[in-house]
Amino acid sequence: MVYGGKPSTGCYLCRKRKIKCDEGRPECRNCGVYGRPCPGYRPDAVFRNENKRVERQAKKDILSSDISSQSVTPLSQPPGDVDRHSGSPSSTNTSLSLIPIADATWEDRAICYFFDQYIVKSDNEDGVGHLDYLPLLYSQIDQQKSTSSCLRWAVDATAFMTLANVSRAPQLMMKARRGYGKALSSLREALASPTEALKDETFASVVILSLFEDVTGERNGLYSSHTAGFEFLMKIRGKGQLNNRHGRDMFNFAYTHTSVEILALGDKPRIDMEWILELLNIDDPVDRLMLAASKLSQLFLAMQAAPSPPDLAIVKQWMTAGQECDFELSQWTLHLPDRWLPLVVYSAQGETLLTYNRISNCVIWNYYRAVRIMLQQLLLSLKRSYSDLISKNKVPDDPFPVNVALDETSLRAVIQEMTTDVCRSIPFAMSDVDTLGRPTKPGDYQSTIRAVQGYALLWPLWYIVSCGMPSPQQAKQINLVLYRIGNQQGINLALILAREAERIRGDNNSFRAPPLESDLPEFIPHDH
Repeated sequence: MVYGGKPSTGCYLCRKRKIKCDEGRPECRNCGVYGRPCPGYRPDAVFRNENKRVERQAKKDILSSDISSQSVTPLSQPPGDVDRHSGSPSSTNTSLSLIPIADATWEDRAICYFFDQYIVKSDNEDGVGHLDYLPLLYSQIDQQKSTSSCLRWAVDATAFMTLANVSRAPQLMMKARRGYGKALSSLREALASPTEALKDETFASVVILSLFEDVTGERNGLYSSHTAGFEFLMKIRGKGQLNNRHGRDMFNFAYTHTSVEILALGDKPRIDMEWILELLNIDDPVDRLMLAASKLSQLFLAMQAAPSPPDLAIVKQWMTAGQECDFELSQWTLHLPDRWLPLVVYSAQGETLLTYNRISNCVIWNYYRAVRIMLQQLLLSLKRSYSDLISKNKVPDDPFPVNVALDETSLRAVIQEMTTDVCRSIPFAMSDVDTLGRPTKPGDYQSTIRAVQGYALLWPLWYIVSCGMPSPQQAKQINLVLYRIGNQQGINLALILAREAERIRGDNNSFRAPPLESDLPEFIPHDH
């Protein structure tokens, strides 16, 4: 008998889908994000009497799969030493048989890759996740409903584009663009209906389409074309959207998206956003940070709307409001649960690093640091404006000078501290080290960076490197990470942000990091 190699130890569904199984017990995470129950694992003996119920279920899954049943020719045949079949598995006359693995189309691989790379399951303690609601909504899609078909087109298009970018598959890219056009058309129909516009499927469609825009890097400059849609849907959905975990997940994504447009890009909201403040729970760490960011956004907008140049009294009011906001932000770190606090560790080279209990905690901390830097820079600018107005107008000494507390050295020190802490957290955020600061092993599934980690870093890193005050070494480190995210995770917005940061800083050096083939997921065929 010819030795066919060591049999796979993955679960039945992962082997059927031709993807790497994380072999979690009692069930693997891949099945969870795919929206299917994990059917379990085979025992050590390869040839055995198969459980008929499992075999029937596996065949049923293969035959009924919406994606793999499409007649699409794979761009390249997937590796493996099992016979290829065009559809359902062949049967044998013996009871001692293995469940055949169906050939996975590129469409099937795209959905699996997208779900694996971008979905983070919410935990019970903090409830912080990313697209956790998507597998359920996607599995319940009804093609006859406009919102469901919109979500299907949006998910499929984004999945195709995500995989196309990392596997260099132009055919998938064309399918992605066709699907994106159909999703936009279907979304317009849904938004025109008062009932359809309120549904989770509609909101989820806008979330996924905004992700498509960032994966392709096709924003209008740095501005998203979906911001107005987020503002509209958050408003009409009202307080009820926060009553369940999935609605809250969508709201958090949309709120962060719109806040970035205001704080980092200077955009003006199309509708009044103050109503959001009364929805937030100050006892929740994420809500408390969102509340402080909302107040900072209001200050930014008030400054934009004021006459130019402002008078001394108005500048003084802004400085007071900024100081109050900075105090709230400084207090945010003092009331966090212990599990949220960073851990100071040392790398093998003796460098100080920051690690966290969860990647999501690291992401939120870095948004906090970016917002804190924005505020320090605003206070520096207001301090200079205040001093200039006093000097030009020859105003007598203020008996209660508001700028006394705004020491420029202290403000710059906070900026440098926040920037340094972001840089110290990058190795953990990029899964280069584990919680104890130990280098991760290449190929370790639990330590491999997922695209959502890089995606969550984009705006904090871009703002810090382009508008902050990083040292040349810190700027180089951050730009290298942005290029790495763009090249290796296939997120083209990262490349645009890296180049824009270089343009703003006037850097002539190229920090581009070439893509590493070893970073591609194991189930993605490499094109040579």
